[in-house]
Amino acid sequence: MVSSVVVIAGVGNGSGTGGAAARLFAKEGYTVALISRGSESLNVLASSINTSGGKAESFPVDAYGSDEITAAFSSIEARFPSPEYAITAAIFNAGHGVWKPFLQVTPEDVRESSKVNIEASFAFSRAAILAFQKNDPLPTTGAKGTLIFTGATASLRGNVVTSAFAAGKFALRALSQSLAKEFGKEDIHVAHGESADMSKGIATNNTRGDRNTPPSGPVENPKPHSLLSPESIATSYLYLVNQDRSSWTWELDLRPAHEKW
Repeated sequence: MVSSVVVIAGVGNGSGTGGAAARLFAKEGYTVALISRGSESLNVLASSINTSGGKAESFPVDAYGSDEITAAFSSIEARFPSPEYAITAAIFNAGHGVWKPFLQVTPEDVRESSKVNIEASFAFSRAAILAFQKNDPLPTTGAKGTLIFTGATASLRGNVVTSAFAAGKFALRALSQSLAKEFGKEDIHVAHGESADMSKGIATNNTRGDRNTPPSGPVENPKPHSLLSPESIATSYLYLVNQDRSSWTWELDLRPAHEKW
């Protein structure tokens, strides 16, 4: 039996969308290949998944760039070779945020935003699609593979301090739409997961204490819910992967009930 592999780029300290997706997909039986900067947090996440009965392995990179992403994918395919394994899902959750007034944005800010949001996403997409093209369509969904991009509010609209960040996120969204149109006919599902800006609106360890509202909780909780739960985003990503090809979602816009956007 072929084991399905999900490749996830961008997990940070493991408390956000990337980490939640890794844990959920592992519970669903996927072998999880993790790409992220720095090995310490990455190894902790992989270890926790393995201890919980899942299967995960870390592939740290020094930076999110074309060469680094390509090399990481080569290592993943060598570690999980065909026909025992097949890469059937890939999630690009990496990003570089710049929140500055326009005249304070530096050339280095622009270069780094472009490198992570554009160059790395192109390399990740290319490697994922080449891997998907080797697969037979899954009998349950008809897909050879699913490629998901994590977007942000800045993917749709610029704001007073998001000129560099929004430029990169606009590009990421355009890439996802172009790939969806080009490769859908090859039974490859490409989706863009739109949500609140990752550094401010998602309940990670960095943001859970920033507001007087819990990221999640029972309906009867009197406090409003203004932060997205990473676990809920991960559930939506799994939903995208499990969609039948007769009705694929390209863009999924996720918002907490009490978000002001």
